[in-house]
Amino acid sequence: MAKKDETLTMLKDLTDAKGVPGNEREAREVMKRYITPFADEVFTDNLGSLIAKKTGDKKGPSVMVAGHLDEVGFMVTRIDDHGYVYFQTVGGWWSQVMLAQRVTLMTRKGDLTGVIGSKPPHILPAEQRKKPVEIKDMFIDIGASSREEAEEFGVKPGDSVVPYFEFTQMKNEKMLLAKAWDNRIGCAIAIEVLKRLKGEKHPNVVYGVGTVQEEVGLRGARTAANLINPDIAFGVDVGIAGDTPGVSDKDASSKMGDGPQIILYDASMISHKGLRDFVTDTADKNQIPYQFDSLAGGGTDSGAIHLSHDGVPALSITIATRYIHSHAAMLHRDDFENAVSLIVEVIKELDADKVQEITFQ
Repeated sequence: MAKKDETLTMLKDLTDAKGVPGNEREAREVMKRYITPFADEVFTDNLGSLIAKKTGDKKGPSVMVAGHLDEVGFMVTRIDDHGYVYFQTVGGWWSQVMLAQRVTLMTRKGDLTGVIGSKPPHILPAEQRKKPVEIKDMFIDIGASSREEAEEFGVKPGDSVVPYFEFTQMKNEKMLLAKAWDNRIGCAIAIEVLKRLKGEKHPNVVYGVGTVQEEVGLRGARTAANLINPDIAFGVDVGIAGDTPGVSDKDASSKMGDGPQIILYDASMISHKGLRDFVTDTADKNQIPYQFDSLAGGGTDSGAIHLSHDGVPALSITIATRYIHSHAAMLHRDDFENAVSLIVEVIKELDADKVQEITFQ
């Protein structure tokens, strides 16, 4: 099978896998399957983050490349007498992208299909019809006629609920549509970085990590970083694509296909200047395209990692993505490839002296 097809298969398997915060097992197993052939050792921390270790120079610095396994989803909170399922959002959702969307309930008896419903607009007063339905007024219809029937189907409070969408390659084959790009693309980057380092000399120990519970507070990144104790870290995630109608450069200036985003600032972290300069110098030297971005709100795993132990120089490298935190997001294949190339070139030069120079720049 051609390399391109292998990579597409990996991206499909990663994004089709189900994994909401607190229940990332299925996504973790997929990542583990793909990353194990390129690692010397694969293990998890006690929260469930996956850590794949690849040693170049065992006396060299530790470099952490972290994507998160979880995707935004829901959790069952109760079932009413008529068999309708009520839920809690797990991660950030905008109510306008939720209604009438298909979801998968992960029950002990297997997966179950549902659809998010609400009171129909036909019976609402005219004024109320103009307003978005609030999340608290939504429910999931699983086709059950009573609480007892829903329970027979296997539904219990605490069950995970995941958006349903199948990976799709668009007519322009570089445009890829999938659920959970946020952030299986980061997991894919971690896998591909270790793959490209196979057989290459590098002066450090690289950790490819799939963290848990990023969408609810960067939790797995904190425990994984405490276990690894990295000298340098990269949070790889999705960023905002600004190339859709109605979005101005001052809102979001990045364009899909123009290279990975170097995040200057977000609500969780000011990027480390020494590391940022080294990464952009490496990109310039290797003619790898990139673009800068900053975000007033939100953050990535770097926000937790850089505060672990006695501080870790960290940088977020992200992929411009449309429609994140919805059922279907879109990104550009070239940005993924260029992010991997950039991180690999950076790792090849991150020896003890360079890390010392970066840290105290």
